[in-house]
Amino acid sequence: MFVDKAKIFIKAGNGGDGKVSFRREKYVPNGGPDGGDGGAGGSVIFVVDEDMRTLMDFRYKRKHVAENGEGGMAGNSFGKSGQNLYIKVPSGTIIRDVATGKAIADLKHPGEQFVAARGGRGGQGNQHFATPTRQAPRFAQPGEKGDEREVELELKLLADIGLVGFPNVGKSTFLSMVTSAKPKIANYHFTTLVPNLGVVDLGNGRSFVLADIPGLIEGAHTGVGLGHDFLRHVERTKVLIHIIDVSGIEGRDPLDDFTKINEELTLYSPKLATKPQLVACNKMDLPGAEENYEIVSQALINQGYEVFKISAATRQGIDHVLNRAFNLLEQYKDVEEPVEEIEDLLYDKNTEERTFSVRKENGVYIVEGDFIDYLLSSVNLDDSDSIKYFQKVLRKRGIVDELKRMGVQDGDTVKMYELEFEYFD
Repeated sequence: MFVDKAKIFIKAGNGGDGKVSFRREKYVPNGGPDGGDGGAGGSVIFVVDEDMRTLMDFRYKRKHVAENGEGGMAGNSFGKSGQNLYIKVPSGTIIRDVATGKAIADLKHPGEQFVAARGGRGGQGNQHFATPTRQAPRFAQPGEKGDEREVELELKLLADIGLVGFPNVGKSTFLSMVTSAKPKIANYHFTTLVPNLGVVDLGNGRSFVLADIPGLIEGAHTGVGLGHDFLRHVERTKVLIHIIDVSGIEGRDPLDDFTKINEELTLYSPKLATKPQLVACNKMDLPGAEENYEIVSQALINQGYEVFKISAATRQGIDHVLNRAFNLLEQYKDVEEPVEEIEDLLYDKNTEERTFSVRKENGVYIVEGDFIDYLLSSVNLDDSDSIKYFQKVLRKRGIVDELKRMGVQDGDTVKMYELEFEYFD
């Protein structure tokens, strides 16, 4: 089974907490602070593995967590940083942030890497908070939390040439005849429910990847049936081979089929309409095919298409199509449309970028936000120096100014999560 979409949860490691510690030596009973810094958390990094072909592995493991950093230690010893988590994906994988729906990476080349979740920075030990007037700080900085997010992986085939056409026109048979691929083949519609890939070897070092694109129906561009899932796989092919059933054995009009397929491709992506397209009139071995071919080929040649007669079942004419397709491939200059990369989803966090909000509710001023949550975790309410540091940060970050703007007066109650106190300027 070909799996081309997977949704997973990723979490980078948390940074280790800074240490509160003081030197304790035989002849130095009241030594200074020597708390070490915490180690950084490991990041989650996607890396392209050229041996992978599908996203099947992600069906069984959907949660991926990097290692946390260790806490700081006494004696100015730093905690060990957490190891990065490398997640292997196939070439051609697009990564989307589920919360925003935006693409954040397009991984195409073997070994290419992308940091999707950054590990939290380690907190500073109490040695960093010593000042001439605060020589024994009894607080340290906690480690930052690592990024976490849900992402969707989408694999787009990186085939050179794609086979398109209505269901049951012989695309799977064509692929099986020219490559070592073993697609499922039977005489009923929608046989191919997933794309099949194969390598065509023309000899003398000439080869290319061929994809049998699953059959289309009218309305596929709007998502009818399996439309979007099917059409997604033709976007990156450089040349298209459009196979039509010229025999009319099923009572269908080959020219009408040809027109409808191209309309679906154009409606789905205007880029597809500009790709070089060869027309292969298949099933020439069946009765009535020769007469139909004269009508169909003349109409398509008048529209500017190159038309070939083939029989996928007997291999008639197939080599001519493949050689012409390879020549077009050599000439075609494929310009990839860059995927939209959202830099602000992966900003390098620091305390200056954390946010807070102030609101008044039943006479109480409530201050919340990730900055407040982070600040409170670093405060030791039993230590006067720590409280002074806390008050200094409130003023520096503009929280006091915001309270004043909201009309706070001396004696009013201010609440920060579980911490509640009276305000005095």
